[in-house]
Amino acid sequence: MFWYTGSLIESGTLELAIDDPGFIYGATVFTTLRVYHDSLDHPLTNWAGHCERLQFSVKTFGWQPPDWHRLRQGAELMKENWPVLRMVIFPDGRELITGRILPADLANRQQDGIRAWLADSPDYARSLPAHKTGNYLPAWLALQTALKQGTQEAILVDSTGNWLESSTGNLWGWRDQQWWTPPTNTGILAGLMRSQIVNWLKQHQVPVREEPWSTQLVKEFEALAYTNSVMEIIPIHTVLAGTTQLTYNLHHPAFQQIRSLWHI
Repeated sequence: MFWYTGSLIESGTLELAIDDPGFIYGATVFTTLRVYHDSLDHPLTNWAGHCERLQFSVKTFGWQPPDWHRLRQGAELMKENWPVLRMVIFPDGRELITGRILPADLANRQQDGIRAWLADSPDYARSLPAHKTGNYLPAWLALQTALKQGTQEAILVDSTGNWLESSTGNLWGWRDQQWWTPPTNTGILAGLMRSQIVNWLKQHQVPVREEPWSTQLVKEFEALAYTNSVMEIIPIHTVLAGTTQLTYNLHHPAFQQIRSLWHI
């Protein structure tokens, strides 16, 4: 089941023209949201933020805007069956909404953390990082490589080795009684959950440092995690970095500061 150009379609396939730029170039923009308490208007669902992300990219690229009312209509119908919605906009304004369930092992990942692989090349960094485009190949390849290494996530780097983000979310580190996260002007996506967490922490007088993550800085973190709108916060207890391993405190009490956000 999916929503496409104003219709709810019960099928597992979508027909596109063979010369559709969304098919041959990945010329789409998308956003993925998690519906909290069955409401698009719940603060954690952040409907407005997800639509603003799409509007920003559509305007930047000079594309035809979608029918925003129709997009909302489709999301209202799709959320009746799926807690996670992926909303896609094509250059000509067509909208596509697909749904999925939460990962079966999400609770285990949130509690037990994961192992991550440090990408060995800046080529894995995403193209047009300020936008979530359909061309997600570099990050996808990084994640596939991470899985082959026996880890569950990849950490992307720039040309000087600075850590940028994970293949699916934004990074967080704890050191010197404060949270650190890479700044958005270093070639990362300004994740919506990242923005919510930054604002939440500042409102509660918890310091947040937005500075580049050098290879030395990451060794000094006591705790490490990544976040996105679906997974919330996932601790990272081990990072495979070449022939070495970096380890972090899986049960650091600072995690509770961020977890408090989901109890509003």
